[in-house]
Amino acid sequence: MIERLVKRLPGEHHTLYTDVDGRFPNHHPDPTVETNLEDLKRLVREKGLHFGIAFDGDADRIGAVDGDGRVVWGDQILSILAQPVLEAVPGATIIADVKASQALFDRVAELGGKPLMWKTGHSLIKSKMKETGAPLAGEMSGHIFFKHEWYGFDDGIYAAIRLIRAVSQLGGSLTALRSAMPAMVNTPEMRFQVDESRKFAAVEEVLARLEADGAKVDRTDGARVSTEDGWWLLRASNTQDVLVARAEAKDQAGLDRLVAQIDAQLALSGLERGEQAAH
Repeated sequence: MIERLVKRLPGEHHTLYTDVDGRFPNHHPDPTVETNLEDLKRLVREKGLHFGIAFDGDADRIGAVDGDGRVVWGDQILSILAQPVLEAVPGATIIADVKASQALFDRVAELGGKPLMWKTGHSLIKSKMKETGAPLAGEMSGHIFFKHEWYGFDDGIYAAIRLIRAVSQLGGSLTALRSAMPAMVNTPEMRFQVDESRKFAAVEEVLARLEADGAKVDRTDGARVSTEDGWWLLRASNTQDVLVARAEAKDQAGLDRLVAQIDAQLALSGLERGEQAAH
């Protein structure tokens, strides 16, 4: 499909690994894991391309790298896509999951849109889009949902074309758009195995302690805690016996303090960020 598509698109396009092979002989097809993007970064560098796009195995998720080989994460892709959509639909609601950067929610508000933080999971996001009439939504996992000029479901190939279009409308350089974003320091998504029976209970214990301490907590999907340093998240995976944590701050010292808070809360519930669970 990609091979057929790029022949019809303007510009110069190079494709990698388009032979469908379920053994994934080149690398795992998760576009949100940076090591999986090394070959794409190399191609962009060697050919002097403006940017590169990666898909997962069934092409409903998207990843991107800019001309300097920096990863453009799911929430950053969404903040670029939001600008043309909000120009076309002023004041619209744009939805992102609880793992997304505060910078995205701030950017949507700055563009005159209504940012809405919602639960992680593509079916949950789709229901919320339907309920709110949102023209655009996205997740850190690379699921991007367009209702604007499309059907409202997650389609990585369509999102890729919309990204090319948005970049061209916004000056033609993904590298410049990425450079203009606020510098945030964040952890990757930290996933660790816990006993299924403790998964939701541990998050409830953390929530109870935080609220008793008067912390600023958003309960949309687990615990998302805002502090002067930034924010941290602890939530239970819907599909695996895994807890997921993430933190974001303005600098490394702030990030270290946030991660220490996560570890302290886990310890109070008899848990630790042990073995990182595979996706």
